[in-house]
Amino acid sequence: MGSLLSHLSKGSGDAMVPDINLDLENAKPTQAEVGLHSHVSGLLQPTDSLLDSLRRYDGCGELIRKAISNPTPENEEEAWQAVQPAVAKLKRYFEYSASLEDALPELLKALCEGNVRSNIEKYQALTKLLADILDFAFEFDYLKMKTPSIQNDFSYYRRTLSRGKLANETDLKTAMIEDELANRISLFYAYPTPMLKTVTDVTALFVAKNNLGRNVSECLSGLAAGCYHAVTKKRVQSAEAIAFCLRVMVVAIILYDHIDPQGAFNRQSPINAIQAHGTTEYQNLMSALRFNTKHLNDESTPKNIKQLLSSH
Repeated sequence: MGSLLSHLSKGSGDAMVPDINLDLENAKPTQAEVGLHSHVSGLLQPTDSLLDSLRRYDGCGELIRKAISNPTPENEEEAWQAVQPAVAKLKRYFEYSASLEDALPELLKALCEGNVRSNIEKYQALTKLLADILDFAFEFDYLKMKTPSIQNDFSYYRRTLSRGKLANETDLKTAMIEDELANRISLFYAYPTPMLKTVTDVTALFVAKNNLGRNVSECLSGLAAGCYHAVTKKRVQSAEAIAFCLRVMVVAIILYDHIDPQGAFNRQSPINAIQAHGTTEYQNLMSALRFNTKHLNDESTPKNIKQLLSSH
């Protein structure tokens, strides 16, 4: 496979990365975890179907272009009938992001109050759920960026409603999304990585409300470290598990970089990870770090890290 792992920090080897042995494949909730685990697991249950739906999102570009270039009643009706179910999907994805606003603070509270490392090692099933949230955000945003028709479809939908051009007024009234919600949906999809932004905003708000910035940073660096060692020490073997660990590790670094005042790349950072590790997602992982971190271009960021990420 050929290891692509290298260091983003001092280059001093695994000594900089605390060895947290996480079970990210088969962790089962303890009695202390079971209540919260059941609640959050329920909130995360739709993620697979949402991702599958987004993978199959075809878009309405051809019909929209036809309706715009030749705006006959028939062409406009055909485009409208296609765009309505598409927008229903987009609304569903957006509304699901609110579930993360519920689940993520509860997990952070359980893992970040008190002794963080002890919590992570003790509550491995909850740690796995946190990893699942980060992985979902990465996967959703990757699929979203591959689907430029999303914003075009929603823009056409709003223009059609604002013009009120459809002959069937009942259709217009039934399909109407209130302006405030429509604006929020539009802003959500305007970001290249909307789920990651949601996760980042929710985490930052949790830190601000609970004054647990250091603890949350420790939790994220611990999760990144656990994923790092799971791959480098071959605690996970399957390609799927390796890819999962790498995605989670990268999102944890991105979040750490937004939450910690010094960022993830300074020489004192406990994060010492990661180029990737023989994976087809290498380019996506590098791009995520390059375009979503906050402190990459700081003067304190070592030149080798800047060069590493800017070359991918």
